[in-house]
Amino acid sequence: MKKIKQDGSKRILVAFYSRDGHTKRAAEMIADALNADVDKIEDKKPRGGIIGFLISGYDATLEKITDIDFSKNPADYDVVILGGPVWNGRVSPAVRTYLLKNRDSIKKAAFFATYAGRKGKCLSQMREIYNGEVVAEEIILRNRIEKEIKQFIEKLESII
Repeated sequence: MKKIKQDGSKRILVAFYSRDGHTKRAAEMIADALNADVDKIEDKKPRGGIIGFLISGYDATLEKITDIDFSKNPADYDVVILGGPVWNGRVSPAVRTYLLKNRDSIKKAAFFATYAGRKGKCLSQMREIYNGEVVAEEIILRNRIEKEIKQFIEKLESII
């Protein structure tokens, strides 16, 4: 994937939560193209297997928060690109929690979400929780990650 040349004046963070690896792959592609730092959001609640999958959808539907870990301070960055999976048409609890904890320290945000079934209202929920300047967003069908990430990168070029 083509790398975007930056003048080095903007610090960019790609923060993400990924249950099964699709969002991780997208986040790494974005970070590589933008020469950005990466921060993986860890959900401390077990979400593996079919039971974890069902609980995850239930938690997203009820707009629950969860206990998370992350290592980088989003206040240290000019732009935070935040991504996560779409669960039952909604934002995942880990991404919801990250936004609630950090929305006041994120200067500008860009959002992406990966999905397999239906897009739902994940991105609109992320915008609503953040309630700040969103410079770009993309919903990414997980079997078309490369093509749709390229579109997202093109949107981001105007802010780099």
